[in-house]
Amino acid sequence: MNRTVLGALVVVLAVVAAIFAYQAYERDQNSLQIEVGPQGVKVDPPG
Repeated sequence: MNRTVLGALVVVLAVVAAIFAYQAYERDQNSLQIEVGPQGVKVDPPG
């Protein structure tokens, strides 16, 4: 396999991984967040 094809394959895989990571990040942002700290419990509704 020549180096150009291998490099292109690595770039494509990196882009696909970045897309999945961004989708997971967005899903986490739209979920209910519960934080426990020194001031007590804080609940942030999604949105």
